[in-house]
Amino acid sequence: MPVTKKVLVVEDNELNLKLFCDLLRAHGYEAEPVRDGWDAVARARETRPDLIVMDIQLPHVTGLELIETFKGDAGLREVPIMAVTAYAAKGDEERIREAGAEAYVSKPVTVLRFMEAVRELTKEDGTK
Repeated sequence: MPVTKKVLVVEDNELNLKLFCDLLRAHGYEAEPVRDGWDAVARARETRPDLIVMDIQLPHVTGLELIETFKGDAGLREVPIMAVTAYAAKGDEERIREAGAEAYVSKPVTVLRFMEAVRELTKEDGTK
């Protein structure tokens, strides 16, 4: 029986948080919602997610700072990060990827594009 993949969703907008979690659950993933960037690192350490989906525009801490924190943590640096943002200005994707995100999806997000990126980042690599 396949193991359910766990996805930590870091998003301060309630509608987006619900949408992302509902989408993930509908596709067989376990979704762990986090509304505040300050809580995201501690929650990731507790839950050990297979993927982190996160907004870049968060209160209190920027998504870039959060990505760098995740990638600087020995226990979390291997967890892939999918950045989701409405601010898709020139150079943003490069900055987000340089911070350590493995994927970048701009809002408004299409269901197809969102789930393609999730599947790509959580694919079984045969080592488990």
